[in-house]
Amino acid sequence: MFEKRMTGFGKKLIRRRIMDLSMEDTRLARCLSTLDLIALGVGSTLGAGVYVLAGEVAKEKAGPSIVLCFLVAALSSVLAGLCYAEFGARVPKTGSAYLYSYVTVGEIWAFTTGWNLILSYVIGTASVARAWSSAFDNIIGNHISTFFRNSTSLHVPMVLAEYPDFFALLLVLLLTGLLAFGVSESALVNKIFTAVNLLVLCFVIISGFVKGNIRNWQLSEEDYLNHSAVATSHDISIGELRSGGFVPFGFQGILSGAATCFYAFVGFDCIATTGEEARNPQRSIPIGIIVSLLICFVAYFGVSAALTLMVPYYLLNKDSPLPEAFKDVGWEPARYVVAVGSLCALSTSLLGSMFPMPRVIYAMAEDGLLFKFLSRVHTRTKTPLVATVVSGIVAALMALVFELKDLVDLMSIGTLLAYSLVSVCVLILRYQPGQLSSPKGLEMVELNGREEEKAIMSPSHTSPEGTFIWGSLINPPSKTPTSSSGQIVYIATSLLALLVTILCLILAQTMDSLLAGSVLWITVCVLLLGMILLSTIVVWRQPQSDTRLTFKVPFLPLLPLFSVFVNVYLMMQLDAGTWARFGVWMLIGFAIYFGYGIRNSIEGKSEKKSRCPESKSLHCPGVDLSPDAAAV
Repeated sequence: MFEKRMTGFGKKLIRRRIMDLSMEDTRLARCLSTLDLIALGVGSTLGAGVYVLAGEVAKEKAGPSIVLCFLVAALSSVLAGLCYAEFGARVPKTGSAYLYSYVTVGEIWAFTTGWNLILSYVIGTASVARAWSSAFDNIIGNHISTFFRNSTSLHVPMVLAEYPDFFALLLVLLLTGLLAFGVSESALVNKIFTAVNLLVLCFVIISGFVKGNIRNWQLSEEDYLNHSAVATSHDISIGELRSGGFVPFGFQGILSGAATCFYAFVGFDCIATTGEEARNPQRSIPIGIIVSLLICFVAYFGVSAALTLMVPYYLLNKDSPLPEAFKDVGWEPARYVVAVGSLCALSTSLLGSMFPMPRVIYAMAEDGLLFKFLSRVHTRTKTPLVATVVSGIVAALMALVFELKDLVDLMSIGTLLAYSLVSVCVLILRYQPGQLSSPKGLEMVELNGREEEKAIMSPSHTSPEGTFIWGSLINPPSKTPTSSSGQIVYIATSLLALLVTILCLILAQTMDSLLAGSVLWITVCVLLLGMILLSTIVVWRQPQSDTRLTFKVPFLPLLPLFSVFVNVYLMMQLDAGTWARFGVWMLIGFAIYFGYGIRNSIEGKSEKKSRCPESKSLHCPGVDLSPDAAAV
């Protein structure tokens, strides 16, 4: 009896969402064009980092080779972007990585993904709001911070901020009202701010190439000593030359800089939350993701090149590199243009953090995993009103009182976990059978469908006794996906995810020993790589689905697998304190899921009804016959 209950409980955790995508019904407003999605992706990705990050990485980690850092980081981000693009074409519904996980790997993983996305968006919104407030305060001479510091200091170090930031609070509440008012209005404001930001960056790039000097990419020790003498006489700090030239910090500097620059491309995933608000999501979402990443790469590449051409990398100001660079080349009035651009970039970044947050909450609440009242949609504006207001108030309060520097790394865990799961989901779903196309070219995703019927249709995968044939691991008898081949890929991909996680953990913790030639750890890594290679070959040999989509990830299974490796490795670089805070957040989430979500899951109620033919009979215990429970 106990074993049966545990088995039933386990099945609840891994039950998958069954979706009939031939139905286009949605309670949200379909009003976003492809241009709107591109502007949303560029605005949320190309934030304040382009005005600060380039100077910091160039001075401390990479020098002029920062342009290569952004190239490597962009390629890494494109791996995740391509996986998101395929799912956007495959499952054009609101929910982003949360929904993609739900239809592929099960409910508990979906809740974990959605819960971490909410955390990422809340912290991102609060931190960008504080940055906007700080940037504006700096432009007007720090009058706001001085007033609040003198009159309302909080005096709780390492927990609360030095003073309550009422300006950030008002800013978040203002944008919450804008988002609640309507999607099309929010998209229009975002397009205006994004256009201004791009114009400013074009000015920076062109000016940099006009006023720049190629010698700043070929600096020698003599140049460094001359600059050091001037800096010493004026009591100015100066960075290090290292080896000089274009790659002064070596190959390791490029990799270290690329790891930092990777986070500059985080944000494009907000496009995937517009599945029910885009006019043509199967086409617009893939185009929006790829084009926005391309625009962001060109902007980051151009600004970093212009900056290091204008000023020797070791003389860059980490806090405000662009204004100081224009001052050094004699164009000091340009700092006001840069200030306008940075405020517009922060505005679009803030809107980009706030836009997807209520939509993930809405999707989880509509599925019954979060409280049902959060799924209410305003009848006139057709926006998830309650989720928008609640998430906006929480983010505003965090921006008001919390010191967010120690919490920002939590954003990375949530985002990288989502990227990893989407890559795994693409890998699994491409090899699954039972994907039925609707008349409009959409799919019905039904991974946990009729296994017995599939086995009858594909008897070659089992012996007469029903036992598994090991030869099908390398030489599957069918050229189309079957139940057996789908299960092989599911198991092999799960093993790959585990092996890659172990490998990344070892690389992160024992890199010094590996570089020192430790036989033990080198042997362990070689064994893990061998097992990863073998599992990859097993996946590669299985037949893929030939379902036609507007976009498909190329080079399966290598590209999604490499994306998982990059994301997990970056997660392993985070410190123990960040993982401890992540654990606390997950404990809160699991308390909600096991206390409310697992019992109120719409998918769970649908399964109960499907097991009871007489849905209106009193002999079906535990089935909620309310209209809300029937909605999927």
